[in-house]
This record gives sequence, structure tokens and C-alpha cells, in this order.
Amino acid sequence: MALSAIRSRVRSLEAYQQLSDRVRYTRQDISAGIPEIPWLPYAYISPFFILFGIFLLFPTAYTLYLSFFNYLGVANEVLLSVTMGPVTVSIPQIANLEFVGLSHYERLVFRDGLFHTSLFNTAFIFLVQVPLMVSVGLATAVVLDSKFIRAKGLFRTLIALPVATGLVAYSTIFLLLFNDQAGLINYVLVQLGLSPVAWLGSAWGARMTIVLAVTWRWLGYNMIILLAGLQTVPEQLYEAAEIDGAGRWQKFRYVTLPQIQPVLLFVVVSSTIGTFQIFSEPYIITGGGPSNATITVVQYIYNQAFLQLNLGYASAVSVLLVIIVSAMSIVQIQYGGEE
Repeated sequence: MALSAIRSRVRSLEAYQQLSDRVRYTRQDISAGIPEIPWLPYAYISPFFILFGIFLLFPTAYTLYLSFFNYLGVANEVLLSVTMGPVTVSIPQIANLEFVGLSHYERLVFRDGLFHTSLFNTAFIFLVQVPLMVSVGLATAVVLDSKFIRAKGLFRTLIALPVATGLVAYSTIFLLLFNDQAGLINYVLVQLGLSPVAWLGSAWGARMTIVLAVTWRWLGYNMIILLAGLQTVPEQLYEAAEIDGAGRWQKFRYVTLPQIQPVLLFVVVSSTIGTFQIFSEPYIITGGGPSNATITVVQYIYNQAFLQLNLGYASAVSVLLVIIVSAMSIVQIQYGGEE
């Protein structure tokens, strides 16, 4: 308090105010004397565009370019050489390529049965997992947003904790839990007098195992986002609905859902994109089996690119996957509203 009083008294002195004005005028004179550089703001933001071009724009464009070629191996030839006085800059050719046009896409659409299987598996996981996760996440968020729930912070932390779990760690845990012979899930079923389920030994059981694993991990993440959306709904709307005689279901349908529609749309679109990019869970838990019953599109791209070195064909699959996901996202956004 004493220090604050001293500062206030010093600042109120006329000599201090004159000195402050002199310093301010001097700074203005110096700033006015500095020449304006029109391109200087662009220099400040140039690191972003440089990194964006190197790590995103170029790989995307080259993937599209590579989808029209067969990859034949690494090249040692020079693609472009530029001489600037005493300095010569040479750009090496990345790979030996053979132009095949649209043959990769023709094979994908009409002749590649394994790609069709991977697309079906990914679509199945999407159609089951995304509605399940969004509905359960929304229900959990509504419960945790209720006034009668105590220790909300503890429950939110426990439900959201799987998001911080490592992909390999939790996939291995699910592999042990759903093991057909010695898994905990089948052991509990037998103790209850039920028949064991071939979770990893059957096509549908393996797919449902992947669905449960992905839902378990990302439920808390979506619950947090939906809970944040629920907390932005004005309380006055619920009070007005109660005055009009609305029950709990009517308030949820006509007040809550319209108010959180943008948040709900974000969750659905992000979950759709994430589901079509799923790789780690089927790769670790089932290895794509049994009999390719859980191989996903991204896992198929991985096999083609890094195991069989069909980089051109893998690029075509990647481009087609981007087109499918973009089309689905656009439809969801249009259906969900412009907001």
C-alpha cells in the first residue's frame, strides 16, 4: 500500500509528467524517422508459409502427381539445374517414374477387391462407431452437466483420461481383453454361464472389437467438446420452456439440440475424418484379420506403400480417400447448416 501511494504521488508531480511527455515525443520522432518497408509484414509471417509449403503443400501436390505414375525406384539423375553466377543449384529427380495415366484409379474402382474390402470395413466402423460414440458422448455430457451430479471434475477427468493413453498401450490392452482363449471378457462370459465369443477369430467379432476400442478412447474427447457446448446454452431458454410447460425431453429436443448444433456438427465431422483415418487399432489388435476382415483403407495404403513399395498406387488410394472424406464432410456440413 505504501509503495503504491509513493508511485501515485511521484506520477502526479509536474516534473514527472514533463519527463514522460518528452520521452513519448522522442519515441514518436524516432518512429516517424524509420522508413516504412512494405514487405516487412510478409517477412514476419514467411516462416509459416515456408513450413506449410515444405511439409504440407508439396507432399499433397506430389502425392497427386505420383498417382499417375508407377514407382520404379530411386533416381540419381538431375531434374533441374540453375546457374546463378559462380553458384549452381541442382534439384535431383526424386524417383524413376513410369507414366500410367488413370490406370491406378481404374484398377481401384473396378478391379481391386482388397481395396473394396478395406473400404467396406472402414465404412462399417464409421456407421457403427460414430453414431455410438456421439450419442453416448452427448448423453454423458448431459448427465455431467446436470445440477444433481457431485464431483463433476473427478468424473470428467476419469472419462477423458483415455485420450491421454498411448495408442499402442491401449490397443495392446484390448488385444488381451478380447483374446478368444484367455481374454478377460470371455472369462467373465463363461462365469456368467454364457458362451464365449470369438472376438478376434470372427469377422464381425473383430470389427466390433475395433469399434469398442475406438469408442472407448475417443468418448471422453467428444464428451468434453459437447459439454463445453452445453454450458453455453443460456439458462433463460430453459426457464422459458418450463413456463410453457415443456418437459425434460421437450427441452432437450427443442432447446438443447438446436443450441449445440454447431458443436454437434463439429464432433460428427471430426469423428468422420478420424474414423476414415483409423490405422493403429486394427494394425495392433487384429493385424487386419481375420482374412482381411478389419483391414482399413489407411492400413491398405500402408501395405501398398511401405511393404510392397507401390508408391504410385498407394498415392492413388490416398487421393481417392481424400475425395471420399471431403465429399462426406461437405454433405454433413450442408445438412447440418451453414453455422
